[in-house]
Amino acid sequence: MSTLQGYVDHRVLLILQDGRSIVGTLAGFDQRANVVLSDSKERVYSIEEGVEEVPLGLYLVKGDMIVLIGELDAALDGAVDLATIRAEPIPPIRY
Repeated sequence: MSTLQGYVDHRVLLILQDGRSIVGTLAGFDQRANVVLSDSKERVYSIEEGVEEVPLGLYLVKGDMIVLIGELDAALDGAVDLATIRAEPIPPIRY
C-alpha cells in the first residue's frame, strides 16, 4: 500500500472492474486501497464518437473495484486529441 503514496497529488488513471476508466488527481487512499480523486473525469470510449470525458469532480472509489492504477504523464495526456480516438469500451471483468 505504501507504493500509492508516491502517486498522491499526481494525475492517475484508474481502470475499474466494471470497465470504467477514470482520470483524476489522487487526493488520498486508505489501508483497503479505497481511493479519493479530485478533479476527476470518466473517459467513455466509443467506436462511433471517440472518447467523451464526463466530469465527476471529487470522487471516491472502493478499493475492491480497482483493477489498475497508473500515473499519467501530463504532457503526453494533454497532447492527445481524445475526440480522434476510436475504441471499444473495456468489458466488465467477470470472476
